[in-house]
Amino acid sequence: MKNYILLYITIISVFSFSGYAQKNKAVAADKKYDSYAYIDAIKTYERVAEKGYKSVDMFQKLGNAYYFNSEFEKAAKWYTELFAMNSDLEPEYYYRYAQSLKSIGQDDKSNQMLEKFNEKSGNDSRAKLFSKNRNYLEEIKANSGRYKIEDAGINSKYSDYGSSFHLNKLVFASARDTGSLGQRKHKWTNQYFTNLYEAELGDAMSASGISKFSKSVNSKFNESTPVFTKDGKTMYFTRNNFLDGVKGKDVNRVTLIKIYKASLENEQWVKITELPFDSDLYSVAHPALSADEKTLYFASDMPGTIGQSDIFKVTINDDGSFGTPENLGNTINTEGKETFPFVTDENEIYFASDGHPGLGGLDIFTAKIEPNGTFDEVQNIGAEANSSKDDFAYLIDTKSRKGFLTSNRDGGQGFDDIYKFLETKKLICEQELFGIITDKETGILLPDTKLTLYDSKFTPLGTTVSDKEGRYTFKVECKKTYNVRAEKIGYTTKEQNITISKENGKTELNFALDKEGCKVAVGDDLGKCFGIKMIYFDLDKYNIRIEAAIDLEKILDVLNQNPTMTLDIRSHTDCRQTIKYNEILSDRRAKSTIDWLVKNGVQKDRLTGKGYGESQLVNDCGCEPTNKSNCTEEQHQANRRSEFIITAL
Repeated sequence: MKNYILLYITIISVFSFSGYAQKNKAVAADKKYDSYAYIDAIKTYERVAEKGYKSVDMFQKLGNAYYFNSEFEKAAKWYTELFAMNSDLEPEYYYRYAQSLKSIGQDDKSNQMLEKFNEKSGNDSRAKLFSKNRNYLEEIKANSGRYKIEDAGINSKYSDYGSSFHLNKLVFASARDTGSLGQRKHKWTNQYFTNLYEAELGDAMSASGISKFSKSVNSKFNESTPVFTKDGKTMYFTRNNFLDGVKGKDVNRVTLIKIYKASLENEQWVKITELPFDSDLYSVAHPALSADEKTLYFASDMPGTIGQSDIFKVTINDDGSFGTPENLGNTINTEGKETFPFVTDENEIYFASDGHPGLGGLDIFTAKIEPNGTFDEVQNIGAEANSSKDDFAYLIDTKSRKGFLTSNRDGGQGFDDIYKFLETKKLICEQELFGIITDKETGILLPDTKLTLYDSKFTPLGTTVSDKEGRYTFKVECKKTYNVRAEKIGYTTKEQNITISKENGKTELNFALDKEGCKVAVGDDLGKCFGIKMIYFDLDKYNIRIEAAIDLEKILDVLNQNPTMTLDIRSHTDCRQTIKYNEILSDRRAKSTIDWLVKNGVQKDRLTGKGYGESQLVNDCGCEPTNKSNCTEEQHQANRRSEFIITAL
């Protein structure tokens, strides 16, 4: 078929083209129920930030809180602050910031963020596909060894290609010489024009008894690549621009190719008409039907094509009319040739391409069609099915895993040959993503939690709700990266990232959700509402550092919102120094903390405090009598802590 690659404008075989080319509002901080106070941490963060304090963690939480509530103007404000402090963030922050900016009309800046998001998360195009998949041969090797291939038994010394199931027969295109004196040859190739032929299919998918297809369909020019509805009464096929004895030409006087439709009536194919989106100015070819027969896929170089030829789809309406053709986009299409689509009843598309990384010439690729109509990652189906030559026109019966493909690989009988195959192992590896949703503080199960599954580009793939035992599941694919968002009224939305393993099986991803309002009682540590483990001081010092002031601002805000709340401030050290030294240092730090709060407006009689030194270690990391310990720094860090114990509400 190599010689055909230069001639696709008038020859249908592998056909290239001329190329055109929210959550509920947080509970108010001062609202009390019985002996409890509800602390709105986000509002506290916001008030602290408004005072000029800056923290990456604080800006992340503020931006996320408003983003998940679709308050994009506020989200953009805090993400702007976040990026001003740190531009080396996880990809999802670029995406969220870009979406927030776009929603408020800042398209240019949004596009800049999307470009950076793409840089961090990857792009699809011919050049970048190679850059991204420098080890593509290893990937193809991993996908290989899944096909047993043999000659289909219907080939001639000419070109035979493009098969389709029609009831219990296999219909295909062939340029074979049937002995007719009127058989015409193409002047560029000296090959006969192709007509449609059919063969009987046996139980083992063996083809025999070849005969010419309908005389009303075959013409003196090219016919190829038919597809039939399940009832066998409607067919779509490719033919040169020739109808009712009239040959159409473009402005360069070249006869292009079109898709035609025919109906079976009284055992005869009649009502042959071209489709409404055909044109004398571009080619349309190689039709394929979706499983529900409501969508027609095809190859074309019509306006809007990305490369030399692209794959499109068009809706077939209930009245038989057609919608507007839609390009499948750059996940499937490249600047090269994409052609010969085939769609299975398992929502997989197969197609031939020379733009995606392959073994040479046209290779056969596949991608999963997602429920929202987008496509998953394109994969080369591997060696055996693909060769260093042109491989295309994939056709499979998903029940038996048997089918046919066309290739001009070495060892064939003609210019193109049809091979039958048995797929011994499916390419697409599937997994179950599962987990349970719990309350982070109490550990109780959380039923009726909404979970949304996103791909790595944050395209939503599906939603579910946790059952009465807090469990959820999603069907996912191996080697993919997903984002999962958990949402429940009264809890802070949480989003986690997970990469699925390369093997079939299950992957666990649990969620422990924080209550949207921090519920505290007398005796609780207020610092835990904000994750404050300790107030930081310089070594051997007790003056308040800027990092400590940010955390103390949070405590100050809660005290201001709850004027009857009183606190006992407790400071602890690790064991590395003498007992006396640690008692004095911790006591000074506790009093320094109290002084800061009093200086900033808290009445002194609302605060008590004491330093406990190393007398209340939370682990076995004591140092006496040598002041030395074999504990890790993390273990010592656990003992160096500050507590803000509520003594009255």
